[in-house]
Amino acid sequence: MKKYLFTSESVTEGHPDKLCDLISDTILDECLKQDKYSRVAVETFASNDKITIAGQLTTNAKIDIEKIVRNTLKNIGYKGKGIDIDSENCIIDINITKQSGDIAQGVDVGGAGDQGIMFGYATSETEEYMPFAINLAHKLSRKLTEVRKNNILPYLGPDGKTQVTVEYENDMPKRIETILISNQHDENISLEKVKEDIIEKVIREVVPKEYLDENTKYYVNPTGRFVIGGPLGDTGLTGRKIIVDTYGGYARHGGGAFSGKDATKVDRSAAYMLRHIAKNVVANGYAKKCEIQISYGIGIAKPISIYVNTFGTNVISEQEIKNKIENKFDLTPDGIIKYLELRKPIYAETTNYGHFGKPNLPWERIIEL
Repeated sequence: MKKYLFTSESVTEGHPDKLCDLISDTILDECLKQDKYSRVAVETFASNDKITIAGQLTTNAKIDIEKIVRNTLKNIGYKGKGIDIDSENCIIDINITKQSGDIAQGVDVGGAGDQGIMFGYATSETEEYMPFAINLAHKLSRKLTEVRKNNILPYLGPDGKTQVTVEYENDMPKRIETILISNQHDENISLEKVKEDIIEKVIREVVPKEYLDENTKYYVNPTGRFVIGGPLGDTGLTGRKIIVDTYGGYARHGGGAFSGKDATKVDRSAAYMLRHIAKNVVANGYAKKCEIQISYGIGIAKPISIYVNTFGTNVISEQEIKNKIENKFDLTPDGIIKYLELRKPIYAETTNYGHFGKPNLPWERIIEL
């Protein structure tokens, strides 16, 4: 009997890195609303009481970046008051140029916007076809935001993190070993109150009882205090939560971040497509787990390589699965964009609580493969 522990983490939408991801993706969406052929590569940097926006925009859209930034901060729940960033009065520095002509000439003819490797993954261990630990960590993070914004626990701040350690037995989740939650809070609330409320209003509301036992450990704000949060407490940067965004470390990652990039960037679009394919390999019963790798060259339309790994759980050969993929899907950047309809302004919706596992997103639909 094979037993092991595996841990994944998630963060709330007020985490400094996720704040930056959301600003970048909101800028992308605003461009696509006006010009669906916008080329966008925008990075956001947040530190102290300053937001810096830098990158490339090639678009006919007319957008007010400063307004987007302030509205995003406000919607997340940042109010300043010396404990986080001031949405109304923070400094906003904008440094935007156009996409390099050297890159554009390859993309304009349907080629990939860069070289790189991407991975997609799916598993039958949850109904979302996601690894159990990251799936649960995301649900806990989303619940932290829900209880804050719905005034169930109004003393919580926007900045928070969750972490779940799962005990696996024969490669399936057996029980939860540890749940760790750190969340920003008002100064006048005791640690005992924060811990009691988060266990009762977040953990017990989200985690299935059958995975908890007398040996499950709970850690809530283990440093004892978390009052200063957001960019005032720690710097934020677009693209620094790539494992949170994908599979919680349970599958491999090609290294490319998602947020702030339009779909001509295969770091994003190909990763979405491979998730779609891997999910349907599992959903169609060809395997219980599936990981797919693909590689591209800048300016080259067709993939350089495709690799399928089912970890010995397949009921047909991996070569047969690869053949089905190549016969079914156009894996050029243009083919992916058209198939998943990636010129629509859907990206701010993807930013928080994982880019995968949300049933309303186009790459999550189940088809006959």
